[in-house]
Amino acid sequence: MTSRQWGVMLLLALGVMIAYADRTSIAAAIANKPFIEHFRMTGVHRGLLGSALFWSYAAAQIPAGWVVDRFGVKVPYAICFGLWCVATALSGVMTVFIGLFLMRALVGAAEAIVMPASYRWFRHNIPERHTGLAIGIFAFGNKVGTAIATPLAAWIIVNWEWQAMFAITGLAGLVWLVPWLALVKNDFPRGGQLAEAKRRAATVPFRNIITSPVVWGGIVVNFCYSYFIFYCMTWMPSYLVEQRGLSLEQSGLYTFFSFAGIAIVAVAAGWWADRLIERGADAVRTRKAFVLAGFLGAATVLFGAYTQDLGWALFWNIASLSFLGLASANNLALTKVTLIPPPAIGLVVGVQHVAAGLSGGLAASLSGWLLHVSGSYDLPIQVIVVFLAVGAASCMILLRPEWSPKVESAAAG
Repeated sequence: MTSRQWGVMLLLALGVMIAYADRTSIAAAIANKPFIEHFRMTGVHRGLLGSALFWSYAAAQIPAGWVVDRFGVKVPYAICFGLWCVATALSGVMTVFIGLFLMRALVGAAEAIVMPASYRWFRHNIPERHTGLAIGIFAFGNKVGTAIATPLAAWIIVNWEWQAMFAITGLAGLVWLVPWLALVKNDFPRGGQLAEAKRRAATVPFRNIITSPVVWGGIVVNFCYSYFIFYCMTWMPSYLVEQRGLSLEQSGLYTFFSFAGIAIVAVAAGWWADRLIERGADAVRTRKAFVLAGFLGAATVLFGAYTQDLGWALFWNIASLSFLGLASANNLALTKVTLIPPPAIGLVVGVQHVAAGLSGGLAASLSGWLLHVSGSYDLPIQVIVVFLAVGAASCMILLRPEWSPKVESAAAG
């Protein structure tokens, strides 16, 4: 791998870190009483606001994948990046709930470009023996973004106010565009290149993608994996404040530990799987084993829900999300790179990340409703474990190489 490859890979990790920081900052806001009172929000309103980004994110995934397969990575990513940073900053000037909701939805739609563009670049620039580590570093970026966003947002809110939090977290990210535009090779097709890009993308028709068991397996696995992640992104600070009695700043600190744990484990697990594959282990079986171990370990979140001891509750809160890191890089490598033909990477990732967006919307809104009707976080946590079991079963049954989307050579003619 060249220094330019490493540089772009690190920029992609930083880009997804900023994206997740911008989407996660809302968790600190909806745990803040002045913010809640300003918009006169109930638990249902808080759930709707937390889910706004994810619904638009899901809706824009397939169009985003279609765009990067035909128009490259550099230019579409740059445009969307600037758009979501500005929308995040504008959230701080909204005075009514519907305005804030729409800004969060705009952030989600623009962030839809991140995954299709990033995984397309990985598939075309990183060899299989380095894929786990590369995607582990990428996954480290989104987990670190989540980890630092909540305590940082909480600190800004406590020391200034929620309006400043949105402005700072939104505008600071724009600095990223400078190295991106300078370092990344322009892959925007020109003239005859556009026709060639369209021809390559057409070798894997959409019908082959949508009928592939591997794609559906990836949809289910990513939905179930993401449900736990997005629940923690949206509701963990509120859970720690309201059910465990921590302050807002303390909740941000423990949220940081949880996401730092999954970030570190994701990189280590991706590197470990790469080493096993390099020594001759089957890539699909190896990565599936890590995914299953991660889902099983994450189910320990249930222990934290039922213990009365604060120390153990905090321990399992951190440990369960950290265990899920065993699945992070290996799940992403398996369902978005290893089992997917190169011409269709963007569109397949877009299709699969519809599930991720829907899981975020459902995790935020369903958990808010379950909290509203039960008065406790126990029921939302039980639902997490159910989804983890479904995801593990789907991984075992559906993720098989022979069920990958088929390339039709005739389309190239």
